[in-house]
Amino acid sequence: MKKVRIVLAAALAIGVAGCSDSGTSGDQGRENAVVNRISLQEAAEKADAIILSTISSVRPTLNWVHYAPTDSGCGDYTIDGKTTGSATRRAAVMTIVSEERRGSLLGVVERYWKKQGYTISDVDSSRAFPAIDARTSEDFRMSVSVGAKGQFFFDITTPCFIKSEVSPPKTEANGTPFEGPKVPSPSVHSDFWSATTPAPSTAPTR
Repeated sequence: MKKVRIVLAAALAIGVAGCSDSGTSGDQGRENAVVNRISLQEAAEKADAIILSTISSVRPTLNWVHYAPTDSGCGDYTIDGKTTGSATRRAAVMTIVSEERRGSLLGVVERYWKKQGYTISDVDSSRAFPAIDARTSEDFRMSVSVGAKGQFFFDITTPCFIKSEVSPPKTEANGTPFEGPKVPSPSVHSDFWSATTPAPSTAPTR
């Protein structure tokens, strides 16, 4: 299974500096310096909201689950002398998406990200494992990608923030939680996303 890269956004104007000096100055620099002092837990919650808003923008609805949230340190980078860290949140789609409908779903996500003002940083047009990378103006980096058996994955990685304990995602996924490190293969049928015919030109609204 391919491990996804969303290193996905409600309107979250949080003005964050990255893990290294961005070179901002003046009012913007001062704003970033203040906002960047939020905790890693708060940043992870914002990442959860971005994943939720992205998946919620898809119609018909996708069945999905959280999996494997992680956090790590940012080396020597500090904020006010405090250790910093970055968090990654991940989601796996349990809806069966046919090969004929994968391009349509990728297109829905890409258009949503562009509508939110996110920058599309890379598009992998591989037939077997296509993917799209994007980032927000605050440098939250996200990806949507297709892995084994056509399963869709989302992940998002935060910039560096003051390190803190990070709780599991609290946003509610509509799929059945699973145990163990291996993400189950997609198993939920959708009359639209699982269809083996090309997607219609008119997008569904529900």
